Amino acid sequence: MIPIKRGKEIEAMRRSCRLVTEIIEKIKAILAPGITTAEVDQYAAHLIQSYGAKSAFLGYRGFPGNICISINEEVVHGIGGKRKIRYGDLVKLDVGIIFDGWIGDTAKTFPVGTVDVEDLRLMEVTSTALMIGIAQAREGNRVGDISSAIERYVLEQGYQVVKDFVGHGVGRRLHEEPPVPNFGKAGCGPKLKAGMILAIEPMVNRGTGRVVMLPDGWTAVTEDGQRSAHFEHTVLITKKGPEILTLSEKDIELDCYTH
Repeated sequence: MIPIKRGKEIEAMRRSCRLVTEIIEKIKAILAPGITTAEVDQYAAHLIQSYGAKSAFLGYRGFPGNICISINEEVVHGIGGKRKIRYGDLVKLDVGIIFDGWIGDTAKTFPVGTVDVEDLRLMEVTSTALMIGIAQAREGNRVGDISSAIERYVLEQGYQVVKDFVGHGVGRRLHEEPPVPNFGKAGCGPKLKAGMILAIEPMVNRGTGRVVMLPDGWTAVTEDGQRSAHFEHTVLITKKGPEILTLSEKDIELDCYTH
């Protein structure tokens, strides 16, 4: 059963998503060469607590971090540790919070200093793929319409989507129905209805789409060691079209809202 949110539930999700959007931008501000991922994680923990929220990730299925911090070839679920951020790195922050019992979930890829043109293009393709997917998040469409649109665009650009991890419904629980893959066939899957809230999150690799797991049991890295990018928005299906709940002021300035 796919949960349908109404009234006060939607307002609560809007508040949580606005908050997690503010939090990820503040975490971004401390990313600099020499800082360890453990220091970033601890800063995030204090920041989340200062807002009266809790990490949605800490302890979830045993996950040991407050947020996910993944660098370069690390695709997703990186754990804060001794690794130092270096100039030219691509740092993926995936942040989930619980605020008043409701989840806010978002992810972005940030360059540290100057990165090469191919890295910038990878980020642009991934963020554009997200917006293309969101454009299909309309009442009456199906989940497969989102999935197919993302995959088609990414492949046309010469990249690969990661198939091991998918988006998901989100609300009182971090992972709700339905799964939202970044690959698939248009016209397939559950029908979208107003009141559904989805976390849509393409992960795109420069080389192969295949990943391997590190010994920590959480961090997924690209099989060929090439770089990966990850962007995620939490999206409300409405009668008028998709409403991006995790849209930042900067995103609005860049006209990233897609109807």
